[in-house]
Amino acid sequence: MIDFSALGWANLAIVLLFGYLLGSIPFGLVLTKMAGLGDLRSIGSGNIGATNVLRTGNKKLAAATLLLDALKATAAALIAHAVFGHNAALFGGFAAFIGHLFPVWLGFKGGKGVATYIGTLLGVAPLMVLVFAVAWLSVAFITRYSSLSALVATLVIPVVLWILGVEEAAVVTAVMTIITYWRHKQNIERLIAGTESKIGKKG
Repeated sequence: MIDFSALGWANLAIVLLFGYLLGSIPFGLVLTKMAGLGDLRSIGSGNIGATNVLRTGNKKLAAATLLLDALKATAAALIAHAVFGHNAALFGGFAAFIGHLFPVWLGFKGGKGVATYIGTLLGVAPLMVLVFAVAWLSVAFITRYSSLSALVATLVIPVVLWILGVEEAAVVTAVMTIITYWRHKQNIERLIAGTESKIGKKG
């Protein structure tokens, strides 16, 4: 299990605060405002993530948002690792994930966390990004549901990590998966009802 004593509570607090603040940077909101597209929270679902940025019709801006939202978690993990070690990397990425979901600057109303989930993996277990991609693409190819693809991919990751014996990362990503499912509760309800939008569907 995760060894808190190896990191120390003071260092843990620093890692969590730094990761949270880095993760709470709302790149989607910042980029759309800089592009003159208005307040992203008044568009589509009101979400600050790349999927909602895509609803502005600007694919390049959506791609930039996805990349930056992922890399802020990667940066949090790598910086924490460089300063405090491997356990710190897990917590740094996790804190960035939480910061993206609940940014203090936006009244704790943020994104759904898939990009920062991937970014955390990139920082602590890079090969798992490939596993995530394979799972996501496989489900997307079969069902054409982006949300379902993300839900399946985030479920696969902690299972694979546990099988590989990387228990600490498995535990942290399992918690992230549970939170991801909670943040996608409306998508899950629409999937059950058969009303969830499919990839490529307009409107």
